[in-house]
Amino acid sequence: MKKAAIIGLFTFLFGLLLCVAPISAQAQCSMCKTQVESARGGKDEYDASGLNKGILMLMTVPYVLMGVVGFIWYRHSQAKKQG
Repeated sequence: MKKAAIIGLFTFLFGLLLCVAPISAQAQCSMCKTQVESARGGKDEYDASGLNKGILMLMTVPYVLMGVVGFIWYRHSQAKKQG
């Protein structure tokens, strides 16, 4: 039980580190890339890093949810084996 808690805590901290770490990323999908390239050619010349950060944040939510569901599933399967 302590081992599972330590692994869970390590995984959570590693995920948090990846979310906070400054990662240079380009636009992920073709629609976003097209939008950024067309805006760069215009007069407003805005910074596209906000769009990239938004894409990365939207991308992390499904992975966190899958991890939580997987952890709960694992805990229930271990409880059934022991009880």
